[in-house]
Amino acid sequence: MTVAKRQFRFGHAIPITRDEKPSPEAAMKLYYSTGTCSFAAHIVAREAGIPIELERVNIHKTPHLTANGDDFSKINPKGYVPALRLGDGSVLSEGAVIAQYLADLNPESGLMPPAGTLERYRVQSWLNFIATELHKMFSPWMFHAEYGPAIQQVARDKIGNRLAHVEEHLAEQGPFLMGQQFTTADAYLFTIAGWSAFAKIDLTPFPNLRSYMERIGSRPKVQEALAAERMKPAA
Repeated sequence: MTVAKRQFRFGHAIPITRDEKPSPEAAMKLYYSTGTCSFAAHIVAREAGIPIELERVNIHKTPHLTANGDDFSKINPKGYVPALRLGDGSVLSEGAVIAQYLADLNPESGLMPPAGTLERYRVQSWLNFIATELHKMFSPWMFHAEYGPAIQQVARDKIGNRLAHVEEHLAEQGPFLMGQQFTTADAYLFTIAGWSAFAKIDLTPFPNLRSYMERIGSRPKVQEALAAERMKPAA
């Protein structure tokens, strides 16, 4: 084994090998909050077989504290979950990016197609669509009563229109967004569409989407993630 350098510890010279340098994917920790978009990254980690430590963040009180009592704003200055602390101590934020990073740690999982392929761009297209056209229509508009019923109904109608697009796509190209392959985009859509009942969005007009939600909710790794966060499957 090649010795990279020597470092003095407690007065003694101890060889430090290259293998001792922490890698980004070693001992990773996902900061999450139950019922939020962080669940998508949690699903991806389990589907990819990537071991991560979970630490819950209380986003309902200010300051947001982690289960260990740490001020979450010191971990992610943006103040929202998810955040992924890598093995080298750095922190990665933004759920769709974290999901892609985790998927790429195990390319054989098929959760993200190879870089440079058209299929990868199609998955990223779905991730962007879910983030901008669904996620940000649900949150903040549907989760804050102070916006009023009129504004919430506008958001609800917009979400319905976007879900109609998903419904049509699943009818033609399902069972998943990319056909037969479950990907990070499915983990994200399952998470966000799972807010529909809370937001009083009726999924009855979308039978393919309802079947899709049931299909993903029954996946063993999704069941594991639900149990770990003590969540119930989306109705």
